[in-house]
Amino acid sequence: MPNPAQRVNKLFVQTFGTQADAIYLAPGRVNIIGDHTDYNEGFVLPTAINFHTFIAVKRREDNQFRAVSAAFPGDVKQWTFGEEGSAPQFLEWADYLKGFSAAMAMSGLTPKGIDLAIVSNVPLGAGLSSSAALEIAFGTAVNDASQIKLSPLAIAQLAQRGENHYVGAAGGIMDQMISALGQQDHALLIDCLDLDCEAVSIPENLSLIMIDSSVERDHAEQEYALRREQCAQVAQYFQLDSLRHLALADLNAAKNDLSDAGYRRAKHVITENRRTQNAAWALESGNIAQLSQLMADSHISMRDDFEVSVPEIDFLVEIIANVIGDKGGVRMTGAGLGGYIVALVDHSLTDAVVEAVEQQYTQKTGLEATIYLCSATDGARQFTK
Repeated sequence: MPNPAQRVNKLFVQTFGTQADAIYLAPGRVNIIGDHTDYNEGFVLPTAINFHTFIAVKRREDNQFRAVSAAFPGDVKQWTFGEEGSAPQFLEWADYLKGFSAAMAMSGLTPKGIDLAIVSNVPLGAGLSSSAALEIAFGTAVNDASQIKLSPLAIAQLAQRGENHYVGAAGGIMDQMISALGQQDHALLIDCLDLDCEAVSIPENLSLIMIDSSVERDHAEQEYALRREQCAQVAQYFQLDSLRHLALADLNAAKNDLSDAGYRRAKHVITENRRTQNAAWALESGNIAQLSQLMADSHISMRDDFEVSVPEIDFLVEIIANVIGDKGGVRMTGAGLGGYIVALVDHSLTDAVVEAVEQQYTQKTGLEATIYLCSATDGARQFTK
């Protein structure tokens, strides 16, 4: 079977009748720890993974964009730079691209248009940031094609701005930053307040495993919005811009003045920030037993305080925790209410983890989990053979 680079090049030629100038790629991501902290200006510890969106591009001399996706090979989307209008009520994949070009226009940037074709192997709607991979691959391609010389961080900021203001998805900047700035064999400890990041090496003896629970994430967007609002309400009570600078002692002192849900949401964010920083130090120093406990505590907090786990996810975490003990860590990851779990597992236990999931999960839940053995990879870049 042709690889994604070959497929995207073929799609480009079939659609536009000419060869592409270049191919760009951007990775999806998995967050090791630090969930629902990014939009609270806290800390996250994601890693870019070896699932990518590939974009073949050819520079135009006008301000037109034409785009085709392998998912809809006959449907060419076209728009004029600076005339993206407003996003429709029912979003399409091209709206993420339009959001980026609209953000460029709002920033006073004037790129040339491009023709582009898209092929992706990042699973859609699974919490692995397929949208950020698309935005960052597109932004990197536009940046290079017009020689604008934006930094990877600036591309990430434009992508977030487009997603927030055009697409209407009020997320933090973690997904775009890790897709743009990821480093092979490393996670990134990102401070979502000042956008500093620090590379954290992943020990060679650990396998990175993602498992799709196959639980449909029904109402996840509404629940995400609700929890974001609950966090904002607590920050507002303390007259803060976000929960970043709220101390746990101050939160506890005001517990009786807050709603139970608001208190627990804020408690998760405050303690998750601390866990995330400690997990980065544990990972860098190879203290896997400490990492194991921190990931376990994070899952409990996501389940009990933020209330975004589901029984199937809890069972998957339990299966793997029983196999690995303190020789790795496991937790739910992403927005929650379905989706994925992430595990860092000693190589010697990888086969045992896979076997345990395959034997126990379907039998108890009736669902079939999909297991991915991943590796930490570099961020967006031009593809070279």
